[in-house]
Amino acid sequence: MSATIIVYTTPHCGYCRMAKQLLTSRGWTFREVDVADDPAARATLVATTGRKTVPQIFIGHQPIGGFEELKALDDSGALARLVAQTRDPQPDSGSTRHE
Repeated sequence: MSATIIVYTTPHCGYCRMAKQLLTSRGWTFREVDVADDPAARATLVATTGRKTVPQIFIGHQPIGGFEELKALDDSGALARLVAQTRDPQPDSGSTRHE
């Protein structure tokens, strides 16, 4: 069963690339949502997280923050536990699924 991981990104974001690389290196699938040219998606992201920066990463329905928070969770082992508790994602229009 795949975890529900969503990564909100923009095309030229170094931290976004590092977050995606970390998730890929663990063998986890995720959906990428590019908010660069999507004001509605960005507004929803800000309303949900209170943050304007990317990446913003959700595991399940829980916002965990950006790359630094993702890395800290990974380093502590908490990320693997959190991912193990989630379910398969439902495809979203306008998103890219990485496997």
